[in-house]
Amino acid sequence: MDRLQQLPLRIGLTGGIASGKTTVSDLFAQYQVPIIDADVLAHQLVQRGQPALQQISAHFGASILLDDGALNRAKLRELVFTDAAQRQALEQILHPLIRHSMQQQIAALSATPYCILSVPLLLETQQTDLVDRVLVIDCPEALQHSRLAARNGFDTMEIERILAAQTDRASRLAAAHDVIHNEQDQTYLAQQVTTLHQYYLKLAATHLPKRTLS
Repeated sequence: MDRLQQLPLRIGLTGGIASGKTTVSDLFAQYQVPIIDADVLAHQLVQRGQPALQQISAHFGASILLDDGALNRAKLRELVFTDAAQRQALEQILHPLIRHSMQQQIAALSATPYCILSVPLLLETQQTDLVDRVLVIDCPEALQHSRLAARNGFDTMEIERILAAQTDRASRLAAAHDVIHNEQDQTYLAQQVTTLHQYYLKLAATHLPKRTLS
């Protein structure tokens, strides 16, 4: 049953891979804004001994595990980005658990005007009902390519597969209430975060104080 309670303004931060979501989250965190990160939760959920890892190994087979029983992340990434059905199967295992964990963390917040929910696949998994506003971190696709090649060592084919599995840039921007452009230097990025922080504080002060958390 839904619970009616006082919640902070919920900002859903999303963007394509290598767009700078973590950097932007860290900048918001400097203002003591609570950050609830879906990637961090996903990492915790697939640790050894966790039920999610058991479900993943049951579906994908024991070969998805390393010798010590930990998840072979590189192999899993290769599987899900080359097979849409396998990617969907992984999402069906993880996303309900991640969503539940995020809801628990939101409900536990108090005395904060707003929080950031960093969800890379917010639009792809149609979870915008979790948030009050969508904040998209945007950069040109060519910059995503160069960052992924430098940061992860991915080749062009692998990068193209990853980008093809995500919502395209135009669709993300169309869904955005707010946009941060991350194609210049850190100073410009920080200025945008400061401006939005002040804006969100004002919005939170006038936002309806009670919202439903499913």
